[in-house]
Amino acid sequence: MTGPPAGAADRRGDLVLVSGGLDSTTCLALAVREAAGTGAPAPLALTFDYGQRHRVELDRAAAVAGWLGCPQLVVSFDASRWGGSALTDAGIRVPEATATGGPAIPVTYVPARNLVFLSIAVAVAEARELRRVHIGVNALDYSGYPDCRPEFLDAFREAGRLGTRRGTEGTPVDVVAPLVAMTKEQIVRAGVDAGAPLELTWSCYQGGDRPCGTCDACALRARGFAAAGVPDPALVT
Repeated sequence: MTGPPAGAADRRGDLVLVSGGLDSTTCLALAVREAAGTGAPAPLALTFDYGQRHRVELDRAAAVAGWLGCPQLVVSFDASRWGGSALTDAGIRVPEATATGGPAIPVTYVPARNLVFLSIAVAVAEARELRRVHIGVNALDYSGYPDCRPEFLDAFREAGRLGTRRGTEGTPVDVVAPLVAMTKEQIVRAGVDAGAPLELTWSCYQGGDRPCGTCDACALRARGFAAAGVPDPALVT
């Protein structure tokens, strides 16, 4: 595969994993701003319908992509068929934030979720000749999931280089995680600065019409907005 001439701007588009949550929406808004500054097309928003119990996030992801003017691709598979997570198995209770933390990985961990997501994302990017994959994982204010850490991302980049045609030809799909070293406060500030539609986002692990306010995702989000001194626009009635 040949690249652009030396010194020419690379105007291929990027791909952003978009769940409809705070982090991925901020990640998409940052990618949209970067694309606008370089003349690249709007990023492709890739969303996964994996049988999650908080299915409201699928509607939020579509709304976020539309608001930011990005095309969206939804890939579906049913992780509830193999279970192992409170996010896909109705028989496992989503714990309150006070019950999470410490060295144990919480039951809201979905086995190998980001490994699966990134594998599909790189496949889509390679097939569509997109430049990079953006993922909004965070390894500071997070729930301790192993597939959100920098060492996982480094290992995945190498696997992607070795396991794709583009990688073997010397132009691998890059995987970037612009939020990985940010606190939730910094993510909120970055989202506001980038003009992200944070009022459309959903972080709660429970379904329903309103966030539960007690799960780990709700607690992390609330602390981030409070530390940033910004009212959470998704909670404004």
